[in-house]
Amino acid sequence: CAQNSAVISLSQFVCVSESESVSVVCITMSISLTVMTFNLHRHHPDDALHSWEKRKDSCINIIAKYTPMILCTQEGLKSQLEDLEEALPGYELFGLSRKGPYDSSDEHCTIFYNKELMEQVEGGTFWLSESPSIPGSTSWGSAVPCIATWVTFQLKGIEPPGFTFQVVNTQLDESSARARRRGAFLTWQHIASLPSTLPIVYCGGFNTIKNSAVGQFLLGRSREHGVVGDMIDAWANSQRRKNTSLVYTYHGFRGQKQGAAENMKLLLRALCLCWDRHREDLHTDWVLFRGHSLTPVYSEVVDNCPHGSYPSDHYPLYTEFILPQSVRPADEPV
Repeated sequence: CAQNSAVISLSQFVCVSESESVSVVCITMSISLTVMTFNLHRHHPDDALHSWEKRKDSCINIIAKYTPMILCTQEGLKSQLEDLEEALPGYELFGLSRKGPYDSSDEHCTIFYNKELMEQVEGGTFWLSESPSIPGSTSWGSAVPCIATWVTFQLKGIEPPGFTFQVVNTQLDESSARARRRGAFLTWQHIASLPSTLPIVYCGGFNTIKNSAVGQFLLGRSREHGVVGDMIDAWANSQRRKNTSLVYTYHGFRGQKQGAAENMKLLLRALCLCWDRHREDLHTDWVLFRGHSLTPVYSEVVDNCPHGSYPSDHYPLYTEFILPQSVRPADEPV
C-alpha cells in the first residue's frame, strides 16, 4: 500500500511468552523500494505483428498493475516513452538517446520514478566506450552505441531525513562479448567510485547470462583487470520468487512456446549449471544491488500475456527491497 512517504510493507509473526502459553500476533512495518526492469522492444514500422500500437496498452497495464517506484526501460524510442509518460502521470523520467541529447530517433535507457515518493538529486549518462563522455561513441567491436543512465534519488518524508540511493540502468552490446565485458567493467567503475555507504541498484539488459564473464565479474566470482565486482543478484537472493520455471527472460514474443531445439538447448545449459540457486536461471535481464540497506524480499518474472499477445519480447523483472527498520516515515513515532 502506498503512503505519503514510501511503500509500507506489513509483516506479521507470532510472539510466544515464556511464562504464558499465549500467542500474540506482532505487526512490523518496513519501508519498501520496488524496482522493475522492462525491455520495451523498440518500435519497428515494418513489424506489423508486434507493432508498438498493438503492445502499448499491455505495457502500460503491466506498469500500472505493479506500480514500481523505479522503472528502468531499455530500447524505448522517444515516441514510446512519451506514450508511457502520458499514460502514467505519477512518474517523472530521466534519460536520453544512445546517440546523444539532440537525437530523438534512437533507443533510450530511461529511468522512470514515482515523483510523489522520491525526488531526483542528480543524474547523468555515459557511453560504454573508450570515450564515455562522447555521445554515440563505440568501442571494442560494439555494433551500436551503448549507454548507462544513472540517477541519485532521495526518498520523501523519511526519517532519518533523506534516505539516498542510486539507480543505474544499462543495455549492453548484443553482438560483442568483449564490448559487454568492457561495458560492464566501465559501469562497475562508476559504481565503485561512489561512497560505499550509498545503496546501489544496477539493472537492465545485459544480453548475456550470469554464468558469463560479465556475470562472474560483477557478482564477485572472477577478476577483470585485477579487481573483483561486488554486486549481488536480487533474483537469486530474494526471500520469495515467482515464476522460477521461466529460466530465461528473453522469449522472442513466444513465451514458453519455444521450438524443440531451443528448449533442448536451454535444458542442456541449465543442467550444465547444476541448478545451483545462484546460477539456475538464464536471465539476460537482471536486477543487481550493492549495500546492506537493501534486502530483496520478493522477485518476479512478470509473465503477462493478455489475449495471447506478449507486450514485449522480454519478460519484465520486478523486485521488492526492504529498507532497514531504522528508516521510517517521518510522522511515525519512535
